[in-house]
Amino acid sequence: MTLFPILLTILQVLPLHRDMDVTSVNAQTRRTEVIMYSSEEDARTLPFEKSPFYLDLNGTWNFLFFNSEKDIPARLEGWGKITVPGNWEFQGHGTPVYVNTTYDFAAEPHPPVLPDDIPVGIYMRTFTVPAAWAGREVYLNLCGAKSGVYTIVNGKEVGYSEDSKDLARFDITPYLNEGENELVLKCTHWSSGSYLECQDFWRVSGIERDVYLSSEKTAASLDFSVVADYDLASGDGIFSLTTTVPANYKLIASDGAVVSEGSAGVRGVRIPAVKPWSAEEPNLYALLLEAGGEYTRFDVGFRHLEIRGNVFYFNGAPIKFKGVNMHEHNEFTGHWCDREYLRRNLVRMRELNINAIRTCHYPQSRAFYELCDSLGFYVYDEANIESHGMGYGPESLAKDPAWYIKHEDRTLNMYRRTAGYPCVTVLSLGNEAGNGVIFERTYDLLKALEKDGQNRPVVYERAQNDRNSDFLNPMYADTRWLHRQAELPSTKPVVQCEYSHAMGNSNGSFDLMWYETYAYDNLQGGFIWDWIDQGIAEKDEKGRKYWTYGGDYGDPSKDPAHWWADRNFCCNGLVNPDLTPHPGAFEVKHFYQEAAVDFAPVENPGDQAARNRFQIFNRFYFKPLNHILRWEITEDGVKIADGEKLFTTAPRTAEPFEAVLPEMDPLKTYYINFSLLTPEASDMLPAEYPVATEQLLLRKPEKSLPEPAPYKVRIRNIGDRIVLKGIGGRLVVSSSTGRVVQYRQGLKNVILKKFGLGPEFWRAPLDNDWGDGGPQSRNKLWKDAPSVLSAEAFTDEAGGAVVVSYGLPYGCMMEVEYRLAKGGELRITSAFHGGEEHVDIPRIGFRTRMKAKCDVFRYFGRGPMENYMDRFASYPVGIYSSSAKDECFPYVRPQETGHHTGVEWLEIGPLHITGDKAFEFNALRCSIEDLDPREADGSRIWAHVNDIPVQPYVELCLDGGMTGVGGYDSWGQRPEPSRTLWADKDYDFTLVLSKK
Repeated sequence: MTLFPILLTILQVLPLHRDMDVTSVNAQTRRTEVIMYSSEEDARTLPFEKSPFYLDLNGTWNFLFFNSEKDIPARLEGWGKITVPGNWEFQGHGTPVYVNTTYDFAAEPHPPVLPDDIPVGIYMRTFTVPAAWAGREVYLNLCGAKSGVYTIVNGKEVGYSEDSKDLARFDITPYLNEGENELVLKCTHWSSGSYLECQDFWRVSGIERDVYLSSEKTAASLDFSVVADYDLASGDGIFSLTTTVPANYKLIASDGAVVSEGSAGVRGVRIPAVKPWSAEEPNLYALLLEAGGEYTRFDVGFRHLEIRGNVFYFNGAPIKFKGVNMHEHNEFTGHWCDREYLRRNLVRMRELNINAIRTCHYPQSRAFYELCDSLGFYVYDEANIESHGMGYGPESLAKDPAWYIKHEDRTLNMYRRTAGYPCVTVLSLGNEAGNGVIFERTYDLLKALEKDGQNRPVVYERAQNDRNSDFLNPMYADTRWLHRQAELPSTKPVVQCEYSHAMGNSNGSFDLMWYETYAYDNLQGGFIWDWIDQGIAEKDEKGRKYWTYGGDYGDPSKDPAHWWADRNFCCNGLVNPDLTPHPGAFEVKHFYQEAAVDFAPVENPGDQAARNRFQIFNRFYFKPLNHILRWEITEDGVKIADGEKLFTTAPRTAEPFEAVLPEMDPLKTYYINFSLLTPEASDMLPAEYPVATEQLLLRKPEKSLPEPAPYKVRIRNIGDRIVLKGIGGRLVVSSSTGRVVQYRQGLKNVILKKFGLGPEFWRAPLDNDWGDGGPQSRNKLWKDAPSVLSAEAFTDEAGGAVVVSYGLPYGCMMEVEYRLAKGGELRITSAFHGGEEHVDIPRIGFRTRMKAKCDVFRYFGRGPMENYMDRFASYPVGIYSSSAKDECFPYVRPQETGHHTGVEWLEIGPLHITGDKAFEFNALRCSIEDLDPREADGSRIWAHVNDIPVQPYVELCLDGGMTGVGGYDSWGQRPEPSRTLWADKDYDFTLVLSKK
């Protein structure tokens, strides 16, 4: 292909992207995205992209990048190549920028002023219009491009658009030549519209979604509006349809039956006994429209939405939004997500029992809505509006009427393009843009459109209790706030638009939030922030994959806006950038599950037969269960009985059943574990996939340790070393450091002598820990080694012991008895004595290291994945085998990982470890310091997953407890007080290290 330089002088004198009164020029927006077909059969059976009137322009384009629009020459030459769709920053042009709450172009914004130098990307390709399109109208469809986009065909300017997340369609018919045509798109990195695109994600540019040509018969192009209500009393559908041109329609059920047909322009047509749409049962009807001898198709779902009092009802039910916020993100392509990748995301969500998605903070692509329609997800649809960088005070753009046109444009673009999709359940005016006259007007605008429409709630978080939001939809409330809204009660339905901030090792106390949510109708769920860690896949010099984040790009010394300071805040998803679920995602799955199993209520607790009675509760609102419930009974972690039953329990009902329990030894622990399984494979889940699980404790004895047997021990003092030796064991404690420097069973050292064993109160800080200021301030003293107040040795009939008293921060102290007992057993008995200050402690326990050959271990406790004091319900107690090397979860930024609670015993290397009560542990092939890297001055190193070494040892932490991970938010809220270790309380526990 021969490339000819083109003149773009007109673009240099027409700064539409700097004009705040311009939203688009010659662009068709505020419309449904449709494609025409030549026959009814094709419209019914062919996908969108297979229409004969669709020409794909995705692929390799020619490209030029300029750091400033001032650098664009009169003649363009020297073209490179770029992939479309795809952000240019991830293809070697410019710098990817991530910021959260600020603008990336100005430290002190003064709208509508933009920087003097705005980077520009110029795209060029050629195309040939199919001969069969002769005499037809031809449209260029830009489904998403950021920020200001000028369109030029054959050297002539066609138009301009700047809403980066909505369709802009240009009639290019008058500009076409016979044969080959040339298309140029000039894309500015910023426009005046960027003041409304201050979203918490990568601020990157270019053509982000599909580009294609479409063709229609006449310039009077077809668009339509459909309302499909559902009469709860009769079960009838109530169908209304308006079109922009004369058209005929057919409405076809999934079995091929035509349930309604006629001329468009109908209102209130009753269709008997329709199957309503919901996320549980996404029943769809195909709407076929014929105009001028051509056809298009759109899926229709019947549903009834209303708010009564302070409860939102969907098809008559007070549904719960078990949701997530979803940004467009792909670890390789940035914002570009094709249909198959979107489907993979939605399948993973269904695996985790997610039923709702907030499109933060812009509408998604057409494929997303089609998939949500067919697969079944409630969508909280949001306009492409966020002006967080202006704050919420007097400078907020929401209070400036001059910005109304831009707000209205984006609101209507979202509404007109997506309102017809059945999945669209809630309409949002935008996000974190202050509140004022503009959002009052856009609220009224959408309410007027919905009055004769689907009657969807119109919401806006910043409105709070003001009139212009139908929900009370706050961000990051805690359990106490939720309970108050239930008890007051709230005046509106309560739906958190963002909650349970999933940054790194997080999602603590998710259980408490859902105990409240399930208990009250007006608490209707929420949307976790957010779905996916927005890391970018890279490889280091050794070929190891890792993910970069915002702080990895650019030169901080030259950046006036300090965007690099948000570092890894783009990584706060339930899944890694490759869609691997975080361990916390399984806690979400557990409390989002649509069935609950429990003991059946009994009138007479003494009734022996009652112990076999259980019940299953179907949380679905619209469909019965059709699942296999399988159970197993374990004795000290070993299965001794099992059973299963197929349940078809009706919605919102409990069904009792029996599971015959064996006679139980009062000295052993018994659990019954339930798994609710899919009976067969579906489009989303395989056969026998566990959609719900529950573990119920049947019996657990009071735990006690046997008294140690008589054992003779000799004590020697060698310098500061206190040496205890008996048959089969040797223990050496340093009186100066208070550490066990040697522990030997027989002739073998159990722990590494160079490291030893001693108290540990520090954990590698979580993202949530850094956010609440703990490692920088109140917690940092716990990182230092404790001081030794005294160290005394003695012998008795049960062996010999060294008692060490440790001085600790905040007036605390801990007394530890290290006892060498019969058979070389080591008993560690600790008593933590609290001080007077109410300060949190990361952990209370002991740390040691063992040889690398001790990598594989077994334990009886909660697993198989890491769990914590405030995130444990989804991890049943059982016997698990694991590897220290595999226990380190690859969080994008390294942090505390691999912890296990509720442990009765642990076998690792030559050791069998138990205690006087359930204990906790980590076993990793890296150290706390590896997960908490610091500069020499103590400042944090911003590490990545490939920075974690595999050490030639196993680091073992044995804890009486560790403070929970928290996660109501990641910038101030701490773990629940009841799930925190406190320095003004006393704690005691005993660990016994013996031979396996």
